[in-house]
Amino acid sequence: MIPMYITLYIQARCNCIDTLYTTYSTDAGGTNCRNQARKVTMSSLFRRFRAACITIVAALTIIGTMPAASAAGIVVFAAASLKEALDDAVNVYENKSGYAVKISYAASSTLAKQIESGAPADIFISADLDWMDYLQQHNLIKPPTRRNLLGNRLVIVAPADSDLRLDIKPGFDLAGALKGGHLAMADPDSVPAGKYGRAALEKLGVWNSVRAAVAPAENVRAALLFVSLREAPLGIVYATDAAADPRVKIAGVFPEDTHPPIIYPAALTADSKNPGAARLLEFLASPAARPIFEKRGFTVLQ
Repeated sequence: MIPMYITLYIQARCNCIDTLYTTYSTDAGGTNCRNQARKVTMSSLFRRFRAACITIVAALTIIGTMPAASAAGIVVFAAASLKEALDDAVNVYENKSGYAVKISYAASSTLAKQIESGAPADIFISADLDWMDYLQQHNLIKPPTRRNLLGNRLVIVAPADSDLRLDIKPGFDLAGALKGGHLAMADPDSVPAGKYGRAALEKLGVWNSVRAAVAPAENVRAALLFVSLREAPLGIVYATDAAADPRVKIAGVFPEDTHPPIIYPAALTADSKNPGAARLLEFLASPAARPIFEKRGFTVLQ
């Protein structure tokens, strides 16, 4: 089903481009002005097309991990940046406990809204306090089970073969480093990584110089993919994201005092009735899980 939708989407976009090309070719009358307009429009369409393809690839990565509503076992909704580390931890837990665990990775904002809409989840792990607070205020988690699990660092990444080194400090020339390209980051209005990034750039006094160049992504892994595929020269992601993709390198690390602390809280959802969910949450906060998360670059807060 998914490949069919992708094929239909690509065909529709290509038909749109072909139609535009034919229209300009017929009506141009040989004028340089129209030909130039056609080239600019075509270039713009192809850029949008590539961006759409990147979004589809990132979405498929997440869809591939989405649990079915009727699936048996423990269902975890977790921030996209946790993927490798949480997969490792859950594999250990499944082997020891015998419980089956299904994990859905996406932006914390997206997952919180899905839980609010009634999506079946036993555990929610957010990449910031705000979205956990949101669910708690709406009585959608069990407050006694809430705990702060992990911490992270915020970084700027570039393609792996880049020689760029950024000294991130007040007034640093991020706009110049972009050289007219886009700054990839998760949506700064709602997604935790994007909110942290915007807060840091505002604190450093450079947000206004780059805000027009921001390419907002659905989640932090989609922003990482923009840089990994060279669709953006720079991106703002977590340090653990950079470590997970060999096609990027860290060009600079944000001082921790430039943004709110990066904290991953976890809790049982209010509707969870799976007895194994509480045991999994205890395991994730236990000393046994610590080396798993630390190996992937997270700071363990428990």
